[in-house]
Formats: sequence, structure tokens, C-alpha cells
Amino acid sequence: METDINAYKQYWDLALKYGSEYGLKILLAIAIFLIGKRIARAITNLAVKTMRKQEVDIELIGFIDSLLYWGLFAVIVVAALGQLGIQTASFVAILGAAGLAIGLALQGSLSNFAAGVLIILLRPFRVGEFVDIAGTAGTVHTIKIFTTELRTGDNKAVIIPNARVLDSNITNFSSTGSRRVDMVIGIGYDDDIDKARDVIKGLIAADSRILSEPAPIVAVTELADSSVNFIVRPWVCSADYWGVHNDMIENIKKSFDKEGISIPYPQRQVHTTVVENN
Repeated sequence: METDINAYKQYWDLALKYGSEYGLKILLAIAIFLIGKRIARAITNLAVKTMRKQEVDIELIGFIDSLLYWGLFAVIVVAALGQLGIQTASFVAILGAAGLAIGLALQGSLSNFAAGVLIILLRPFRVGEFVDIAGTAGTVHTIKIFTTELRTGDNKAVIIPNARVLDSNITNFSSTGSRRVDMVIGIGYDDDIDKARDVIKGLIAADSRILSEPAPIVAVTELADSSVNFIVRPWVCSADYWGVHNDMIENIKKSFDKEGISIPYPQRQVHTTVVENN
């Protein structure tokens, strides 16, 4: 009987010893895990809320939501295991090696993804704007994580990888809200320059789509081989660019015809020499 009591006492002492030694660690590990999960979710929700206020693309919000939460969750698990005395260095090394292998395998896709994130955050262009990207001009139809889709003037869908978008020059014709219409109009050397200038200015003044500021420019720019050339540069809203450009060309031709102002054809003089044989 006394032997059993001594054995129970030994077991009790061992339980108290290891319980006091590891019990606190277990409780701390559980606390780190539970509290860490709440903190991770709070940080993720704050990031999502901020991105929604900035009108970040919904696809990017969903991706960053999952990526941020699970990244923080992995950190919490490693911290909890470390509190229990488990060596986590090898575990972290394995995760790092796996991440490196995946990164190398998806190098092209990851570069497109990183470029997509920058495009969505920096906003060099928006959906509906007319741009020239990597030699392709068109209206931005969609901006996705990996690609950007343009619609050309003849309604072709052109899909450009986002890495190529950032690697090329981007010309945004819509971002400033206004554009300058550049035209060169030639008249004959025998025509009245002042009269031609007044006709062009009258057409500009009559078009309500042309902006008063900046002021339009009508000036003689060149004495060319066959014509006296005017530069005609009115400013318009971006959406009116092609309409004003085409209408001005047509109206100038009709008005010049009516006023007797010529628009000369390119001319070339050919001199011939006749050699007589005696």
C-alpha cells in the first residue's frame, strides 16, 4: 500500500513538474494562435477597406485579401510552434525553398502579375480611355491582373501582357481631357494669304466644339515646293478630336473652293533637251 502511495506521489510530482514547465508554453502558444488569427483578419479587413476606397480592381482586392491573410497566418503558426519549443528554422527553410521553386516556374506569370498590380495602383490609364500601348492604339476595355485588353477602332480585341505594357511607352490621349488638332493646309503661291487665314479662322470660330483656351493657332509655317503651308492647331475635348479634325478638313476645302482659293497639287517640272543630228 505504501509502495502504491509513493508511486502515485512520484507521478504527481512529475505531472506538476512538466505541467508547470510546459503548461504555460502550451497556453501561450494557444493564445498566440487565437489572438494572432484575429489580428491577421483585422489587418486584412483594413487593407481591403482601404483598397475599396481607392477603387482598386475587385480581382486584385480578392487576391490580396487571400494572400495577405494566409501569409500572416503562416507567420502566426510558426510563432506558436516556436513557443512550444519546436525548431521552426527547417520548416521556414522548406517554405522558402518551395516558394523559390514556384517563383522560378511561374516567372513570366509573376512578372505579369506584378505589372498588373502596379498598373491598377498607379493608374497610368483607366477603362474607357484611348491609349497607345506597345504600338497598338485603342480604347481600354478591361484591366486584369495578368493582361490588359484594348479595343481598336475597327473593334478588334487586342490582349497585351501587363509586363509588356509597363516595358513600353504608354501614350494616354484621354487623361488630360483635351487634345490639339494638328493640320497642315496648303494654298497656291498666287492666292491671298490674309484671305485664306481669315477663312480658316472663321471656320474655327463657327465650330462650338473648339475650345477658346488654349487659343487656336493659324499661321504660315512653310514655303513649300508647290504651296504656301498653314499650320492649323485648334484645341478640342478628347472625345471630339476626330470629329473636329475630319469636319475641318472638309469645311476648309469647301470654303476655299467657294472663295476661289486654290489647294495646289504637287508639281514637278521636267526639262527636256532635243539634240539634232546633222
